[in-house]
Amino acid sequence: MLPGKPVAQRPVVRPVEQREEVVGPPCPACGTPNPPGRKFCRRCATPLNPQAAPAPLPWWRTIWPFRRRVRAGSGRWVRVLVILLVVIALCVGGFLLLPAGRALFEDTRDKLGGSKAITATKVTASAAVPGHPASNTTDGLSNRYWGAPGPGASVTYTFGKPFRMVDLIITNGASDAPQQYATEARALQMDMEVTSSDGTVHRESLSLSDKAGHQTIPTGISDVVRVRLVLHSVTGLTPGRHVALAEVEFFQRS
Repeated sequence: MLPGKPVAQRPVVRPVEQREEVVGPPCPACGTPNPPGRKFCRRCATPLNPQAAPAPLPWWRTIWPFRRRVRAGSGRWVRVLVILLVVIALCVGGFLLLPAGRALFEDTRDKLGGSKAITATKVTASAAVPGHPASNTTDGLSNRYWGAPGPGASVTYTFGKPFRMVDLIITNGASDAPQQYATEARALQMDMEVTSSDGTVHRESLSLSDKAGHQTIPTGISDVVRVRLVLHSVTGLTPGRHVALAEVEFFQRS
C-alpha cells in the first residue's frame, strides 16, 4: 500500500476590511483627515496643532534692562519706571540749559580736560615807561617787564578768535628771580575786565601775593576776545621807580 500523499491546506479567504471613513481636521501637510483628539497626522506624523508664534515684543521690551521676561501684572511698574526716566532726562536737560547749570558743566569740563597756552594778537597799554613796553608781558621772557608809571595804568590783550579762558598766570614784579623781583614796584591788586564775543563784560578783582614766581588764577570764562588789567594797591613805589609786570599768560581748554 502506497503511503498517503500530503494534501496542502486550502487558503482561508478572509473578508476585506472596509476602511472606516474618518471625519476630522485635515493634516496641514498632506491633507489626510484625522480623527478629533489626535496630536500628529496618522499618515505623515505632522503636528496637527502647532503652537502659534509669539507676538512681537513692544519696543521698550527690546531695550536693556527690559529684555527680561516681565511677569503678568508688572507692566504698570515698567511704565512708571519709563516715565520716571523720561522726567529725569528732561530735568537734566533743563538744568544744562540754565546759566548756573551751564556754568557748572563748563567748570567740570575745565577740571577734567587739559589746557594750552594762547597768545594775544595785540597788546596795548594806557601808559608805559621808555624801554619797557606792554608787549614784554607776552614775550615769554620773565626777566623783561612792562613798566607802568603808577597805579591806575592798564594793559589790554586782544585775541584773534574767541576762546574758553580756563587759567590766567601772572608773574608780578621785574622778574621771577627773587634777587630782581623787588627792584621795581609791584601791584598787589588788579581789576580784570574780560569781554566776550557777544559784548558781555565780566569783571573781577584779583589779589596777588608779593613774592617772586608764577601765580595761577582760575578763570573759566567762555568766548573771550579781550582782557584788560588795571593796576592797583601798588607797593614799593618810590621816586625813580615804576610799577613792573613781568609776564601775563593765558590758557585755553585743549
